[in-house]
Amino acid sequence: MNLVLHTYWRSSAAWRVRTVLALKGLAWDALPHDLRTDAQLAPDYVARNPQGLVPALEVDGAVLTQSLAIIEYLEEQFPDPPVLPADLIERAQVRAFALAIACDIHPVQNLRVLRMLRARGLDQAAVDGWAREVIEGGLAACAPLIEDRAGPFCFGEAMTLADVVLIPQLANARRFGARTDYPRLEAIEAHALAHPAFAGAIPAAQIDADPA
Repeated sequence: MNLVLHTYWRSSAAWRVRTVLALKGLAWDALPHDLRTDAQLAPDYVARNPQGLVPALEVDGAVLTQSLAIIEYLEEQFPDPPVLPADLIERAQVRAFALAIACDIHPVQNLRVLRMLRARGLDQAAVDGWAREVIEGGLAACAPLIEDRAGPFCFGEAMTLADVVLIPQLANARRFGARTDYPRLEAIEAHALAHPAFAGAIPAAQIDADPA
């Protein structure tokens, strides 16, 4: 199977997919698109993914889009190790936690939205404040969902989709100076980043990483 990931080193959504690819031990090729220069809007890429977003995963030529849909495909095609629990109630809870971040926090503080705010006259401080407010409100709602859970990961001893989505969002939070001082979230992050799948997926480890 030939896997090609259209990615950007600092994209939270691409980071999620990189983590799951690594967790499942899959070999893949990276095809970076620099979102800062709108490389993802090039005609050849938009022909593959009309939304002009990353990530997209090519699987033997077929194109999959949207990070959570891509991860669901990988989970079904390569079920071991799993990122969704076997128990249906807990599986729904893991999905709900992941969606709370992927749908309610991330989309309204990503690069495309922040550019739209600047285009409407907000200065950089106001734009950053918008992102910070969105993130802080979202994390404040998410933290109680797993506060009473035991174990080093969000839902126990094993990594799940919840952790895969949480870790990039915490990194984004710090970029905007948002509050992240929830002891359980920070403990989960520290444990996760020591795992090889997470360590290899971080932005700084990517071939297109550009800290400047």
